[in-house]
Amino acid sequence: MSLTTQQKKIAFGSFLGWSLDGYDIVLMLLVIPSISQLFFPSENPAFSIIATFASYTVTLIMRPLGSVIFGIYGDKFGRKKSMIITILGFSIATFAVGLLPTYAAIGILAPILLIMVRLIQGIFAGGEWGSGAVLTIESVQKQKRGLVSGFLQSGFSFGFLLAAIAFQIITITFPGQAFEEWGWRILFFSGIIPGFVALFVRFSMDESPLWLEKNNKKSLERSPLRKIISGEHKKEFFLCAAIMTGLVYMYHGSISILPTYLQQFGGFDKGEIALVMICATASSWLGMIFTGWLSQKIGRKKAIIIFCISSIIVIIPLAGIILQKTYLLFFFTISYAVIISTASGPIPAFFSERFPTTMRNSAAGFSYNAGLIFGSWSPLIALHLMNSAPSQVIPVMLGINVMIGAIIVIIPTILSKETKDYELT
Repeated sequence: MSLTTQQKKIAFGSFLGWSLDGYDIVLMLLVIPSISQLFFPSENPAFSIIATFASYTVTLIMRPLGSVIFGIYGDKFGRKKSMIITILGFSIATFAVGLLPTYAAIGILAPILLIMVRLIQGIFAGGEWGSGAVLTIESVQKQKRGLVSGFLQSGFSFGFLLAAIAFQIITITFPGQAFEEWGWRILFFSGIIPGFVALFVRFSMDESPLWLEKNNKKSLERSPLRKIISGEHKKEFFLCAAIMTGLVYMYHGSISILPTYLQQFGGFDKGEIALVMICATASSWLGMIFTGWLSQKIGRKKAIIIFCISSIIVIIPLAGIILQKTYLLFFFTISYAVIISTASGPIPAFFSERFPTTMRNSAAGFSYNAGLIFGSWSPLIALHLMNSAPSQVIPVMLGINVMIGAIIVIIPTILSKETKDYELT
């Protein structure tokens, strides 16, 4: 049973939006070592990097608010309309980062403007995942949800991959000081391209058939947020939020921090980092598709738990080996990325299957983004642990941080219901 043209278009349109999200995030992570002194100048490089990481983190923290705003909008007025607004706002905000003046030009206003743009961007980004995930899962047959879920979720890593490739091209085109002056700006300007492609696709997508049915029957939920937090679905909401807290903590504590980890503690240069990130993000992209497919075979819970337990086993040795630049560097990078960063492949299906259509956009989106409130602090915590530790135990500190995230995922996943055979209502 294959997908129809319209189903493929919906999945691709949602995938593109999530790719832009990953593209923007990894651009910020890749340029942090280069622009930290431009916006947060300090005699202590570690302080500048951590301060710039904080401006990146505020984007993640604002996402729960965006998920509430656009989740409620999507439940009341349609998933498609919500997705058009979020991708437009998100694309413009990414482009705007490239226009920002530096500290040398306007002083303290520079970091303030950077934080403000990232805050606004976080709100639009927060609405992106929920609308795209539920529209896609609501539009495909039950037997395809797992694979489509993995494809959709992998969009984030695909965006990482595109950003790593763009970073490699720009660092070659604008070497040395030229990158600090113009190269990083061009990277953010380029974010407008996938955004407008996604916008074009979304205008031609159909609305969710399940939402249209509820809308035609005038049975939409008037106050979805209240029902989510204090109603009959509050248990599912809090379990999903806890699962995402751990998954976000793992992902951002392993893949998102990798460029800074390699440069600060491994002495990798920009070109080496770009190649490693291309390898890591390509592996994560394909790995998420695999875990989504696997969840359709063995269940969402088992697929997530297997990869989390595996992460606990391998993270410390892999984190140490990667810093050594051995001839098997790319093999170990692939292992690192696939095992540690791909447990979230089943999540779009797993979360969408747990809530009814009348509140699915709000509930799935809010629970997903609620995980960012605590999970997004993982890179800052990891940096603090590693900067405070002797050099020989730095990989151990990174590994312990990832283990914490894995344990946070495993507990609520065990307490959750299996949903792969559920009918959406």
